[in-house]
Amino acid sequence: MKQQSLYKTINIVIIFMMTMFFSCNDSFKQVQKIGVSENEPIGIAENINLKHTDSGRVTANLLSPKMLEYTNRDFPYREFPEGIVLNLYDEENKKSVVVADYAIVYDKTDLLDLQGNVVITTNDNRVLKTDQLFYDQKKEWLFTNKPVSFKTESDIINGTGFDSNSKFTNAEVLEVTGIITVED
Repeated sequence: MKQQSLYKTINIVIIFMMTMFFSCNDSFKQVQKIGVSENEPIGIAENINLKHTDSGRVTANLLSPKMLEYTNRDFPYREFPEGIVLNLYDEENKKSVVVADYAIVYDKTDLLDLQGNVVITTNDNRVLKTDQLFYDQKKEWLFTNKPVSFKTESDIINGTGFDSNSKFTNAEVLEVTGIITVED
């Protein structure tokens, strides 16, 4: 009788352990999320000075007081709540500058959303100002449907919307108003 009771106990313990073993999920993403609220960043960086190089030459320098990283989400992103200054250098080391009060970079789409007092000053002194500007990093394309002011060497062009490649070689202001010089 004692031996039969012992076998029942051992069988119950084995069944319990097997149930626990097979119910465990070893998903690394789930382990990463333990102890981290969905609304909290997975990482915080302060006083960022990030340099991007190509063949030993600095091509970009990102400066920001703070970055919040939300790469643990289904749609991962990085947020710059206190703004950015982005210095871009061309092949001749000429600098263009991008400034914004707020920025967010979406990892899956490679889309950069710049907001609040967005100003781009190119190395040839063209200046674009708007409240919001998107940059598609894959296509190297800038666009917005917000009011813009685009200052060239001889013109100040205002409008509602903007499309251009990253080098401003085919910049187009939409619904144009402002001073535009037309050659005969």
